[in-house]
Amino acid sequence: MKQIMVLSIIMLLLGCSEPEKKAIEEPSWTATWIRPADLKDTVNTWSAYKKTFALEKTRATTIRLAVDSKYWMWLNDSLIVREGQLKRGPAPLDTYYDEIDISSYLTEGENTLAMLVWYFGKDGFTHKSSGQQGLIAEIRQQNQLVVKSDSTWKAIPHPGYINESAPPHPNWRLPESNIVFDSRKDLPKWFTKDFDDSSWPDAKPICKGECLPWGKLVRRPVPQWKDFGLKNYVSTINGDTVTAELPYNAQVTPYLKVNATAGSRIVMFTDHYKGGSAYNMRGEYITKEGVQEYESPGWINGHKVYYVIPKGVEVIELKYRESGYDTEFAGSFSCNDDFYNQLWQKAARTLYVTMRDNYMDCPDRERAQWWGDEVLEGGEAFYALDRNADALMRKGMLELVNWQREDSTLFSPVPAGNWNKELPGQMLTSVGEYGFWNYYLHTGDLETIRAVYEPVKKYLGIWKLKDDGTLVMRQGGWFWGDWGPNKDMVLLLNTQYALAVSGLQKMADALGEKQDADSLKQHFKDFKSAFNQVFWKQSHYRSAAYQGPVDDRSQGLAVVAGLAETSKYPAIYEVFQKQEYASPYMEKYILESLFVMGYPQYALERMKKRFSTMVNHPTISTLWEGWGIGAEGYGGGTTNHAWSGGGLTLLSQKVAGVYPLEPGYQSFQVKPQLGNLTEVSAVVSSVSGEIKVAVKVQNNEMDMDILVPENTSALGYVPADYTRVLLNGAEQQLVDKEGYYQVKLLEGMNKINAIR
Repeated sequence: MKQIMVLSIIMLLLGCSEPEKKAIEEPSWTATWIRPADLKDTVNTWSAYKKTFALEKTRATTIRLAVDSKYWMWLNDSLIVREGQLKRGPAPLDTYYDEIDISSYLTEGENTLAMLVWYFGKDGFTHKSSGQQGLIAEIRQQNQLVVKSDSTWKAIPHPGYINESAPPHPNWRLPESNIVFDSRKDLPKWFTKDFDDSSWPDAKPICKGECLPWGKLVRRPVPQWKDFGLKNYVSTINGDTVTAELPYNAQVTPYLKVNATAGSRIVMFTDHYKGGSAYNMRGEYITKEGVQEYESPGWINGHKVYYVIPKGVEVIELKYRESGYDTEFAGSFSCNDDFYNQLWQKAARTLYVTMRDNYMDCPDRERAQWWGDEVLEGGEAFYALDRNADALMRKGMLELVNWQREDSTLFSPVPAGNWNKELPGQMLTSVGEYGFWNYYLHTGDLETIRAVYEPVKKYLGIWKLKDDGTLVMRQGGWFWGDWGPNKDMVLLLNTQYALAVSGLQKMADALGEKQDADSLKQHFKDFKSAFNQVFWKQSHYRSAAYQGPVDDRSQGLAVVAGLAETSKYPAIYEVFQKQEYASPYMEKYILESLFVMGYPQYALERMKKRFSTMVNHPTISTLWEGWGIGAEGYGGGTTNHAWSGGGLTLLSQKVAGVYPLEPGYQSFQVKPQLGNLTEVSAVVSSVSGEIKVAVKVQNNEMDMDILVPENTSALGYVPADYTRVLLNGAEQQLVDKEGYYQVKLLEGMNKINAIR
C-alpha cells in the first residue's frame, strides 16, 4: 500500500497520472500542425502566432501544445509561459508537449492567445531537430475541445529577430544560436488584444495530430521553469563594456533599459561565454530611437554579465532574471570544519546550474546529458533538493532506454542529433547500482524500474565473458574511462560491469523476477571469484595488459562494487595514500571506498587535499571539470562541471550517515562516520518525509538527535567503543554488529547519548 502511495506522489510531481489511467484521461490529438505560410526552414528562425477565440464561460481550462523548439506564450496580454517546451527527443522520432492550466487568465467573451516560437533549426547534443518549424495546440474546458490549431490562426515570421550575428557562433554541440533582436523591425505590442493582426496571413496547415516529422507527442515530465523575477546585479563596473556581477553562477537572461539613437548594437554575454574552451550563446540588441527596454530570451550562465555599450547609448537600468529547474534546496549539511560546508554548498550550486531540460555536464560548453555526470548529479539531488528534482532523473532514464538501438547498445548524451557514440563505462555505470537502482532506492518508483528493466537486460546481454570469467572488452564508440593519467581500462570496465550486474539483480528482485534474480546473483558470485583470481596482484588490482602505476580509481570501484574482500582493504588503503590519478569524476568512488573500508578520517583528509583549490577559490561559486583551470585542468576545463560534486553525497550519506535501507525510505539508517570532526548536522528531504540528524562528540560522549518521519522505521548506529548507550534516557542492550551498536529508533525525535 505504501509503495502505491509513493508512486502516486511521484506521478503527481511529474505532472502525469499512473500509466493505466493515462490512456483514458488523455484524448487523442485532433489539432493540426501549423506554421507561417512564407517561412523557410532555416537555422535560428522566430515566428509569431495569434488566435482570438470566444468563450461562453470561464471554467477549468487547459492548453496542451508542442513546438519545435521553444515558445513564449501570452494570454490576454499576460506572459504566462517563459521558454516553454522541452528540447526535442523523448525518443528519436518523437516530441514533448506541455499541458498548462490557463483558467485564471481567461475571460468570458473574447480572448487572445499569442505565441513567439524559436526554431533552432539544427541538431545538438541535447536536441534532435525535426527539420521543420511547427506548432500544434488544443484548448479544452473540462475535457471538451474548444480551440485547436488550424488555418484560422494567424502566423508570420517575426521580423525583429534576425539571423545576422557575426562569428564566433555557438560550438557544434549546442542547438541554440546567437540571438539578435533588431528593435527597429519590431511589431510593438503584437501579442496584445488591441493589436490589429488582420493583415497577417493565415497559418499554413501541415498535418494532423501525431504525424511526422514530429512523431508521437509525449507529455512533459518535468515542471515549467522557476522564474526568480528581475533583480538588480550585486554590483556594476561601468565603461565601454559594463561588468555586472551576479550573486553566484546562475542561468540568467540579461535585461537592459537604455536611451539611444536608432541602430546601435548592444552585445550581451557572460564570463562563461567560452566556458570549457568552446563558445556558447550571446545576445545582441539593435536599438531604436528613444527610451527602450529589452530582455534577451535565451538563457546564458556565469558569474558576470558583460554589456558592450556603443558610444552615445545612455544606460538607464541593467538587471537580470534568474531561471532554472523548479526545485528547492531542501537538504543541508554543516559541520565544525567550514571547508566541508563550503564544498557542500559549492556542489549544490554546481548541481543546480547543471539542471534544466536535462541534467547537464556543464551549462556552457555542451548542456549535454552525459550519463557519467547524471549518475553523480542524481545522487546529489536526493540529499540537496526537494523531491521535484526526481522527475529530471526519471526523464533521463526513460530517454536513455528509449534511444536504445536495434543492436541493444545504449549511448549518451541523448536526446541528440549529432552524436551517437557509446561510452561503455558510462553506460554500465548508468544502468547499475549508482544509476537506475539508486533512483529506485531513494524514490520507491517501481513503475520506472519496470519500464527500464528489459532494456537494461538487453544491454547487459551484449557483454560477454572470457574463458577466465572476466569481461571481454568492447570498444564502443569512444573507449573512454576518465580524464587523468594511468587508467587501467580493463580493470575499470570489469568493475563497472559488476556494478551493472548488481543493479540489474536488485531490480529483478524488486520486480519479482525470481529466475533472473537468482541467475544474476550466481553470476555476480562467479564473476567476483574470477575477478579476484585474475586481477589481484598481492598488493593491488591490475590487468595483465596494463603496465603503468597502480590505478587508484579502479581500486576504489572494486571496493564499492563489492568485488574486494575485506582482507584486501589495508593494501588498497596503502594505494590511496600514494596514488592520486583520478579526475574529480572518479575521485568520488575512491572517497566512498575509504568510508566503506572504515577509514573516514583519511577520506576527509583526501577530500580536502584534492578539492581544496576549487573549494577555496574566492570568486568561483561552482566546482570544476578538472583539478585546475585552463592548462591545469583537462577535458575542456569548465568551472561548473556536474561530476565534481560527489563530495556532497558523501558528506550527507557517509559523514552524517543517512541512507535508505528500503526503497522510498520505508526504512533507513543513520550511521555517522565523523573521522576527526566533532559536530555534524544534516537535513534530508526524503520521499517519506524530512530527516534531521545532529551529532556531537565531546570528551567521552557522543550525542545524536535524529528526527524520524512518520510511517518509517530507522536504525541508529553507535561505534562499539562506547560502553553505554541511552535512547531518550532509556538504557539500550548492546550487541556488537561489525563494530557498531544498532539502536532501533522511534518515529519523531530521538535522542541518543553514548558514553565511553
